[in-house]
Amino acid sequence: MDQVLTKVKGHSKKTIFKLLSDQTLFDELVITDDACVEYVPDHNLDEDSWFKIEGFSEKSYCIEILKKDFDSKDYDDLPKAKFKGITQLYAIQGNDFYFQKITPSLFVSKKMIAFGEAATLENIGTRLVVNTFPDAVYFKNTDKLVFKSLATISSIFKGIDVLYKEATNEEVKTFLDEDFIELSGDFSIDKVSKPNRKRVALAMDTLAAMPSEDRDQMCSYIHSYCEKKLKFDKGNSKFEVTTDDELKYLLYGIEQRFYTTPLGHEKRLANSVQAMD
Repeated sequence: MDQVLTKVKGHSKKTIFKLLSDQTLFDELVITDDACVEYVPDHNLDEDSWFKIEGFSEKSYCIEILKKDFDSKDYDDLPKAKFKGITQLYAIQGNDFYFQKITPSLFVSKKMIAFGEAATLENIGTRLVVNTFPDAVYFKNTDKLVFKSLATISSIFKGIDVLYKEATNEEVKTFLDEDFIELSGDFSIDKVSKPNRKRVALAMDTLAAMPSEDRDQMCSYIHSYCEKKLKFDKGNSKFEVTTDDELKYLLYGIEQRFYTTPLGHEKRLANSVQAMD
């Protein structure tokens, strides 16, 4: 039997209550593996795609309700006095858990004109809007969480924003000290933007896994696409970085975001990438 639970704000030990019984809140979502990509902060999802986290119950940010067998008898009905305190909806549909974050704008209280045999004025009181699609779904049988926006679900799964890794000052300094980078002008760590700090974190992982003999090939690849964006000194194999925008192109190059179309031979930048194998 499907159930709808809600989490309410407050400091009491009991914050999750039963809201509806024998009700299906969301249409069933059938999401294939082909529609899912591992979460990467710099990836732009296609409209029909979802981020996924495998083995979710083992993650430190997995919430307790997903780690045990669900029994609706463990939860009390939500008192009327707490209706306005709703912050999250949990729809248990079969073995799956559908989640929606609740914001104040989703509480609606309006007068409406209804059209039946005749027009009538209705004062509907307060209603809570349910979105067409959930913010996240946990598939218990496969222990997988899928979602669209990490920022949206970070209040539901506390600590999940650890996935949005942003390089620290020390890590940025380590990266900028790489032997293929030369800072010029007044560019320094303080000038590195937040988006580029995120890209630095990804680039450091890529460089760590890259054989040292591939570094020269990497530099040649970046130079071939960024001749007009980045100054490259072939003598000492260094890219001159004078602005945050130049750093961005260097980081895109490390992630191999540049490609040439096979038919038109047009050089392009991929805003996001997904492995095909």
